[in-house]
Amino acid sequence: MIANSKLGYRKQTLDEFKFENGQILHDVEVEYTTRGTPIYDENGNITNAIIYCHRFNENCLSIEDLHQLIGPDSPLYDYNFFYISITSLGYPESCSPSTTKLKYDFPKYTYKDCVNFKRKFLVETFNITNVLGILGVGNGGYEAYTWACEYPDEMEFLIIGSSSFKTEGYRYIVSKAINNIISSSDAYYEEIYSDQLTRTMFAIYSILYSQYFPKRAFQKFDRHEIDLYMDSFVDEGLSVDIYDFKYRNNALIDYDVEDKLSNIKAKTLVSGASQDMYYIPEFDIWPLKDKIENLEINIFDAEDFVYNDDYSQFIDLFKEFLEEFKK
Repeated sequence: MIANSKLGYRKQTLDEFKFENGQILHDVEVEYTTRGTPIYDENGNITNAIIYCHRFNENCLSIEDLHQLIGPDSPLYDYNFFYISITSLGYPESCSPSTTKLKYDFPKYTYKDCVNFKRKFLVETFNITNVLGILGVGNGGYEAYTWACEYPDEMEFLIIGSSSFKTEGYRYIVSKAINNIISSSDAYYEEIYSDQLTRTMFAIYSILYSQYFPKRAFQKFDRHEIDLYMDSFVDEGLSVDIYDFKYRNNALIDYDVEDKLSNIKAKTLVSGASQDMYYIPEFDIWPLKDKIENLEINIFDAEDFVYNDDYSQFIDLFKEFLEEFKK
């Protein structure tokens, strides 16, 4: 069943979804949105689909951040791609601990589950088994890597921005620390969602803010600017459900596809920022050179590359990379 929304997204209900651990949920909701027009081959299959995978704190509508790349005024607009953006498994707009009201009894999921969630949706909604490409940013890059490693014949290209192929080092420490904070709250297992859990999320977002700007940007801010940006960012945590967040964080802790990267067959473009605090090119991008065969790497020097929603630097890079896939 498909439901329309005035907000630019639609809802699809899957009869069921089976997790890797064997657990099954029924009447599973999926939120999605599309941009562009599908092109069909002689067999009625869509040939120009690009799947957008969003960041950790976003949903399917965040594809609008890419308006400079996919909007009607973009130089890439006449490439005739059909973008499908799907809110990931575990997010409240799709199937999640909060929306199912299962809370801490929700099935544990992995990034392969997140990929299979989208694959099942694509088959049932668009009859798509193979896509033209996958575009993943940040946490969405985890899904893109996993998809290409587990199902290498299902896409022709990957574009991944500011992401990594595993959780280790600084990211692992932060995620473990966050889990420790959540687990230390007795309110986590109470039936009623209390103010204590809201305050816990406020504290967690205070920690996450330390990763939000590139290194030199933080050093240039005075305390007033840091407080201003921090207050705005941390306030977002007040509306984030702690159960959704913890399950998402658990999947992140377990994420590691390094040993499967050689499976990737798709033409791959990976980009990042030299000053990124969270995804460091030395550890998260350059090692890919020896692991993915058909790979192009681009590192931007701009301090605020990831966070100012200015994708103009990408346009020439995208045009050159996507030229052979133009419809």
